[in-house]
Amino acid sequence: MTVTVLAILETDFRPDLSLGKIMNERLRIAADDLRDIHLQALETVGQRNDDLVVYISYNPKYKIRWRIVNDVPEEIEHFVGRVCGDLGYIQWKTAVMNIFKGNE
Repeated sequence: MTVTVLAILETDFRPDLSLGKIMNERLRIAADDLRDIHLQALETVGQRNDDLVVYISYNPKYKIRWRIVNDVPEEIEHFVGRVCGDLGYIQWKTAVMNIFKGNE
């Protein structure tokens, strides 16, 4: 399985410029660590052409939030949720249906 973690730097709020630079760098490092360390075990799961795409960003209270943006088996969703929860990340919830997961 190919694991991709993308840091979404654009948010619905704008921190101060100097704080924004620090936060964006912290988010990039968190994305790399999530992919390379914490979700590394998933690279041996499933077929080689299977994908897992996770977005991480900040919520308005500066907590890191996560979201799986493609279709994956339920056990993969639970694993990612457990790993992100252990890291103190919160699930990224929106008021609209998940447009990334197709027509549900």
